[in-house]
This record gives sequence, C-alpha cells and structure tokens, in this order.
Amino acid sequence: MTKTYFATVSSGLEEIAAKELETLGAKEVKPDFTGVHFQGDKELLYRINLWSRIIFRVLVPIEEVKSYNATQLYKSVQKINWSEYLEPDQTFRVNCTGSNNNLNHTHFTALQIKNAIVDQQTRVFKQRSDIDLNAPNIIINAHINGNHCLLSLDSSGESLHRRGYRPAMGLAPLKETLASALLAMANWDGNLPFLDPMCGSGILPIEAALKALNIAPGLYRNHFSFQHWKDFDQSLYNKIVTEAKNQQLAKIKHPIFGSDKDLSVIQQARSNATACGVDKEIKLAQISLEKIEPPTTEGIIICNPPYGKRIGNTEELGALYKLLGDILKQRFKGWTAYILTANKALSKQIGLRTSSRLTVYNGSLPCTLLKYELY
Repeated sequence: MTKTYFATVSSGLEEIAAKELETLGAKEVKPDFTGVHFQGDKELLYRINLWSRIIFRVLVPIEEVKSYNATQLYKSVQKINWSEYLEPDQTFRVNCTGSNNNLNHTHFTALQIKNAIVDQQTRVFKQRSDIDLNAPNIIINAHINGNHCLLSLDSSGESLHRRGYRPAMGLAPLKETLASALLAMANWDGNLPFLDPMCGSGILPIEAALKALNIAPGLYRNHFSFQHWKDFDQSLYNKIVTEAKNQQLAKIKHPIFGSDKDLSVIQQARSNATACGVDKEIKLAQISLEKIEPPTTEGIIICNPPYGKRIGNTEELGALYKLLGDILKQRFKGWTAYILTANKALSKQIGLRTSSRLTVYNGSLPCTLLKYELY
C-alpha cells in the first residue's frame, strides 16, 4: 500500500536529499523546508532507513488535528484510536516542534499529547504505556503549524546520522549525513582517488569508503523504530538487509586517503574506521599540511578546515587558509578541491578562483562549499 512520508534533512540539503530518495525508488518527491515529501510502500520505507546517507529520519503522518490551544489539542488527540499504533505494554515518547500563540512551549505541547494518549489507554485498557525518553519503542512526532498539529510516527528512532560506528569524536566533527552530502555535491562516487588533508576523526574518508564499497549505512545500527510497529514485516526487512549485504563490493576502485597533523585525532580516525570495518580501505597518516603531497596524479579533495566559529582564532587561521591555497596551487595540478567554510574572510585567504559556490549548513552555521579546479 502506498503511503505519504516526510524525510527530515538539514537546511540546504533538501534538493540533494530529494535526488537520493528518487534513486532509492521514492515517488512524488517534493522538497520542502528542511525536509522532503515522498510516496512509497512499506518496502521503500525500510529501504530508505537502511540506505539513506543524507536524511535524518523518516516520518509517517497519522493525522492533522486542530490545536488552537491545549484543551482543543488534548480533545483532538483523544479522537485518534491509538491502539492502532501503540500497545499499553510498549514505551513511547513525544517529540514536538513548532508553536502558535497558545502552544508556545514544545515540552508543554508534548505533555498534552502524552496525557491524551495515556488517558485513552487507561480508559480502554485499564493500563497505560510508560514514557521512555532515551530508548522508547514508539516515537510520536508532533508539529504545530498555526492552529493545526500534524501527528506522525517516527520510523527511524535515533537520527540516521548516528550510523553506530563512531566511538571516537574529534573537535567539531561533521555529521555523517553532511559528510555524505558533500560527497554527493562533489559528484564523487568512488570514481576518482579521494583525499581529506585535514580529516580529524575521519568522517569524510569513512563516508567515502562506505559509498565506494556500496555499504548501506543503516547496517551498522542495532534497530529502527519501525521494528516495534504493529505492522512490522520481519521477513520483508530480512530480505532488504540480505539484499544490501549482497550488494556490497569487496574492494574500492580508487584509493581513499586521510591525513591530519594531530596524531591523537588520526588515532581516533583509525579507531572509527576499524569500528566501521573499512580500515583496510582507507590510508590514514599523520602529516602536517605543509608536508602534504598528492598521492596520485588526479583526484578529489574535500576538507572541512576550522573556520573560527568553534575551533581556532580567526586571525591565526588566515595563515592556514593561505597555506592551503598555496599547496593546492603548487602541488595538486590535475585535482579538484572542495573546501567547506563558514568564514568569507578566511576563504579569501585561499587566493584561488572558485569555479562554483554551494550554500550548505553545518548544524546552524551557514557555510559555503567552494570548488576549485586546479590546473
């Protein structure tokens, strides 16, 4: 049966996410602010949760109800038959976004929805579900927009950017979803050698390896929320997982490199790559930027140097950006470089002419992905 879904995504990545969803088989794909609407069946829902590299979660709308104030919201939520979605012996949590004049605190709004659900359960079953804020069986998403509230089931559970392979985190790491989005924006799919000369804890090289090996990132997760749903089809899910495992490649076509001047973060990167099972496919090394040399005659560089928002001093970083530009110009002829930065003044220090500029957000920070053709 075809249903309508909504995939949440970081601001600025809606179009990239829409293309990914279409590739995975989604129909009627329509990008929206920080999300993408699409249609598909249960198999598609499972497949997208397992395979998406860019989105955060997939929501399944239940119903849009009136929510002028707390009383109306409570009564509206009570009209829904929650036994179709939640058993009294299951735990749940309500996540809320949005607001109106009368419902302007998300915690209060979530509490009204929770009360309406458990009061219905108590009346019908003489027992009620417990609330679990950390690892609930069922997650209900509520979004207030004007005088209406859209209630949805969260099929993913923990955000899909949490692949499950990263025990070690460096300073201000990229989310895995953003790292994968940068690879997509650079049109990199394993077709050329890849280098991140400031790789930190290794997220970009690792996501590159997962893509090059055609590994579904969801395979590293313990479970998804849809596995607790009443209509969960275990055999269908097993089939999709088996297919994903069978589609993995044994070897990458072109080498993947990551380096950093800090030995401790390279050790973190190695730990993460080992946890991910791609440590043999990534060549990680402690190399300071001034000593970096092109490992091959051509390839793609993608890096996320510090830009003074979270790490480092803006004035001190000017020299780093100038050094990066000089090295790219002098040593990496034949390569294409992509640099993510949130600091326009620092980007000017690179001293190279960009061939394109793409807007993207790193969390709440507006950034630009700068492309340089190196000849």
